[in-house]
Amino acid sequence: MSNGSQWKVLSERRIVDRWWLRLDEQKVELPNGHIIPEFHLLRGADWAACVALTRQRELVMVRQYRHGLGRDSLEVPAGVIDAGEDARGAVERELLEETGYVARDFQALCIVSPEPSRHTQHAHFFVAFDAEPSTGQRLEASEQISVELHPIDTVLGLIQAGQIVHGTQIGAILLALHGGLLGPR
Repeated sequence: MSNGSQWKVLSERRIVDRWWLRLDEQKVELPNGHIIPEFHLLRGADWAACVALTRQRELVMVRQYRHGLGRDSLEVPAGVIDAGEDARGAVERELLEETGYVARDFQALCIVSPEPSRHTQHAHFFVAFDAEPSTGQRLEASEQISVELHPIDTVLGLIQAGQIVHGTQIGAILLALHGGLLGPR
C-alpha cells in the first residue's frame, strides 16, 4: 500500500559495481518537492537463512569472524541466493555447505528487509526440522566456520548475553520461538 510518498529519482550514477555489492548515488525528489542531491542506495543479492533444529531440540549454528563486527559471531546458517536459485534451494544448500547438516522438512518463516532505508536486499528465513549430520562441511576458501549445537532452551540467554548479535537473525529466531515452531513436535 502506498501513501503517495514514493520518491522520484531525478538522476543516478553507479559508484561501486561488484558481484556482492552495488552502490548507487541518486538525486531524488520527495513528494513535498524537497530534493536530496546525494542519496546512496546499496544493492545486494537476496539471501536465505535457516533456523535448523535437531531431533534433540538443538539449534544448528555457525560461528565465524565478521569483519564489520571485529570479532566472531554466532549465527544461523545463511548465504546469498545464487542466480537461478530459489530461496528454499539456497537455504538447503547453505545448511549443507556451512554445517554438513541436512533436513527434509523446511517451513518458510518470513521474508524481511534487513535495512530498508538504504538497502534493496531481502532475507528469506526458514525453519528446518530434524536436521542431522550428513557429509561434512563444504566451505569456500573465504569461509572459516565452526559448527555449534545449542539447546533451544538456551537461545534466549545467548541473545541476552550478546553471543547472538545479528539483529535480523535474532528477529527470525524469536519469531520461530513465539510461533511455537521450535517446541516439541
